[in-house]
Amino acid sequence: MTLLDYGPDAILMKGLDGRNWRLKDYEARDGYQALKRILSEKIKPEDIIAELKKSALRGRGGAGFPTGLKWSFMPRQAPGPKYVVCNSDEGEPGTCKDRDLLRYNPHSVIEGMLIAGYAMSASAGYNYIHGEVWEIYEQFEEALAEAYAAGYVGRNILGSEFSHEMHAVPGYGAYICGEETALLESLEGKKGMPRFKPPFPASYGLYGRPTTINNTETFAAVPWIMRHGADAFLALGKPNNGGTKLFSVTGHVSRPGNYEVRLGTPFARLLEMAGGVRSGRKLKGVIPGGSSMPVLPADIMMATDMDYDSIAKAGSMLGSGAVIVMDDSTCMVRALERLSYFYFEESCGQCTPCREGTGWLYRVVHRIENGFGRMQDLALLDDVSDNIAGRTICALGDAAALPVKSFIKHFRAEFVHHIEHKRCLVPKDVVEPKWGRVDAPHEPHLANSMAEAA
Repeated sequence: MTLLDYGPDAILMKGLDGRNWRLKDYEARDGYQALKRILSEKIKPEDIIAELKKSALRGRGGAGFPTGLKWSFMPRQAPGPKYVVCNSDEGEPGTCKDRDLLRYNPHSVIEGMLIAGYAMSASAGYNYIHGEVWEIYEQFEEALAEAYAAGYVGRNILGSEFSHEMHAVPGYGAYICGEETALLESLEGKKGMPRFKPPFPASYGLYGRPTTINNTETFAAVPWIMRHGADAFLALGKPNNGGTKLFSVTGHVSRPGNYEVRLGTPFARLLEMAGGVRSGRKLKGVIPGGSSMPVLPADIMMATDMDYDSIAKAGSMLGSGAVIVMDDSTCMVRALERLSYFYFEESCGQCTPCREGTGWLYRVVHRIENGFGRMQDLALLDDVSDNIAGRTICALGDAAALPVKSFIKHFRAEFVHHIEHKRCLVPKDVVEPKWGRVDAPHEPHLANSMAEAA
């Protein structure tokens, strides 16, 4: 059986062929050995948390918050139930890594959640899975049933005093439910809308009880750390950026897909693994961490390493690890129009700056794209973005504002050209189609048609 190729650095996705996701296969790869050792040796919860802190494992879902530090916030001695929640809602455009983990290595996520439950004295765990990947939700349920049957989940796990129930819950495709408190609202059967913070989930989370929420990939890394040690995991990356990271490389590359590389790997190397920019084209820009992160031009990106600190120094964020590659056929005004439309549609409407501001951003970019822009629109977009960012309950407002500011900052000449000439700077026989797949029949800019008619 041919193995899936996630790259030579893979540890989470190593030895997978697409079919060996069952419990017996995971056990053959030393699965659940970390949990067995923890329970048999009665390792102290604080020692597990200290090991995670030492490993420099950071949250893989977007914020990059240190995992061990986050786990330490859980009030383990508080009476009553406490919960662990896995955020598998993966709705960030460009991101498709967590579904691969759940599809090909689900027991690593289950074991990671169990270790988290033990370390934080949590009585139950919930995996909230994106509703638009239903077959993966069903497969995870099968894996969870296997774990229950083998005694890895439930009452008195493996004959120990540790008990932990676990449940899988499907979401319904709302982008906002990737925000941790909106996810908790959805889990409780309410409309998925973010909560005010404080109180934070560690003190008031699911059903009003202390809760810790981590990403799918974060939990999947925990068993490897507990088997091989924090030092080994840290050595795979760089200081403050331990381990490997799954990157979803999409856009104008020859081999789009998920690649697992060491944190600190040069972007040029990751691009090479993805087959490079498609034939005959040049790299123009990259969004390094999902559509909500600031875009970076080619020259900056090619000199940047793929880790949290290096990407931040370059002027963007690693985010979810969704690397969106754009070549010189991309109209940056059109690209921003599409992104702005997404955030306009996905705003939950709870906060006025986001509810109203995302609509303003989309409409102004839309009119620039379609030949009705004015020079003052660029200042207006900056002003609206500044009045959204940092003024909302959750980070969706920032997610809408950051792309706008960065596209204008790095590709201002294209916006000015659209406004002054009512047409795209990229030749119409080169620019990508407005919607749909690469190489589909091109729908010309309305601005171009207007200019030709005049």
